[in-house]
Amino acid sequence: MTLPAIAKPLLDEIARRADSGKPLRLWLRDDDAIEPTAPLDRLLTLTAAHDVPVLLATIPAFTGQALADRLAGESRVSVAVHGWAHKSYAGAHEKNQELGDHRPAQEVLRELGEGFGKLSALHAGRFAPMLVPPWNRIAPSVVAGLPGIGFRALSVFGPEKPAPLQMLNTHVDIIDWRGTRGGREVEAVIADLVRVSQAQEGPIGLLTHHLVHDQAAWDVMALVFEATAGTADCGWFGVDDLLTEI
Repeated sequence: MTLPAIAKPLLDEIARRADSGKPLRLWLRDDDAIEPTAPLDRLLTLTAAHDVPVLLATIPAFTGQALADRLAGESRVSVAVHGWAHKSYAGAHEKNQELGDHRPAQEVLRELGEGFGKLSALHAGRFAPMLVPPWNRIAPSVVAGLPGIGFRALSVFGPEKPAPLQMLNTHVDIIDWRGTRGGREVEAVIADLVRVSQAQEGPIGLLTHHLVHDQAAWDVMALVFEATAGTADCGWFGVDDLLTEI
């Protein structure tokens, strides 16, 4: 298969990493899963076609058996806790935040513990003990309490920072949230992947949101997968594989 010239910077970066003996490692997190939908089917079909594992950050308050039934037999799909209800408690002039310091940490942790229990029961065998905060924001007081309710990992957006549990962040978002709210330009996504790869040696997380994808977003995913999946010098990893590194 011949890739378009637009993919060359990423292919060159993969080759550079291979020459240095540090192959590029990627992982995929998709946010806001609740129930079976046509976009979810499209996501699972696309990732399966390229053998790319995907972590579904799932909203506990609004999900149930229907999603568990849909995922049965999907061997490359994991499920993590995406807050509780994806509800913002921030003030009118603040950025959206469900897991901030607007409520007592004990109350927030109680909800998260309920979400942990619900999803681990619904998705036994594919549940990852990871918290994905809605809007990628969480108060330090809440982070401190996560190990005590069973969480082993935390995933937000941006460079990893020290925390009392493993950080496995996403670093490149394919959605243009401040503009079209659809897929970003392919050039921009590839440039971000190259930039992050040159700045760190750890796994790079790609962030998607299947429920809001337009054709541009699906096209970006397909091109990135075609350039990276199934190659000797670059690999896509499941959360279970990456969490066993600690």
